[in-house]
Amino acid sequence: MQISGASTLITGASGGLGGVLARRFASEGAKLILTGRRRDILDALAAEIGGEVIAADLGDPEEVDRLLCAAGSVDILIANAAAPGSGRLATLEPVHIDRAIDVNLRAPIILSQALAPQMVERGSGQIVFIGSLSGKAATAGSSVYNATKFGLRGFALALRAELARSGVGVALIEPGFIGAAGMYADSRVKLPPGVGIVSPERVADAVVGAIRHNRGEVTVAPLALRAGASIALLAPELAARGTRALGGDRVARCFEEGQTDKR
Repeated sequence: MQISGASTLITGASGGLGGVLARRFASEGAKLILTGRRRDILDALAAEIGGEVIAADLGDPEEVDRLLCAAGSVDILIANAAAPGSGRLATLEPVHIDRAIDVNLRAPIILSQALAPQMVERGSGQIVFIGSLSGKAATAGSSVYNATKFGLRGFALALRAELARSGVGVALIEPGFIGAAGMYADSRVKLPPGVGIVSPERVADAVVGAIRHNRGEVTVAPLALRAGASIALLAPELAARGTRALGGDRVARCFEEGQTDKR
């Protein structure tokens, strides 16, 4: 699909990865619609690269509806916004669970349901979901986050099948740990030896490539993490034992501590 001139809605644009995605799509000539919770960051980003700003909290269903009304016609949806929902289940309040489900799963579904028909009518469009390797491999201390990302993966793959002959593409981008921007960078967790990270720019490259070449599922992670995720899909108990042996429980505790104030 041609990105230049395409009306492109990016959710979570006030976050680290969202800003990188916005700058990349601005460089590709897209007409940006930037949304997120932090209006000051969105305004500064729009002043730098251009675009329309619609501040909205995707954890609020009424805000999602307002965003859709304000956005109007959209050629490309990049569903990037996400809430961590990190921590052992016993440490989470119902409000934390609700927010993670609403932001990570409900909002992308509702946005897709509303925007896909207009794309189908035009015979072109692209819906991109920013998922995670957490949608393939379950880890201790991330049960709610895993649930939302597993759900998003299932939704994305099924929606791609539904729209296969419509001219509308659906892509799922699944990063591992992202350095310099996003949840991992914010938490400042030290990963076990040999567990690598990827740059946010590499994730942006994957999004652009998926749109241009109509790719359905793209994993963005070092080889070791990609291999581990593949094993987790086939043999989850074996993968869980391997993760524990590599210090996964410590990493989970660190994520919980580093993201408690962001739930």
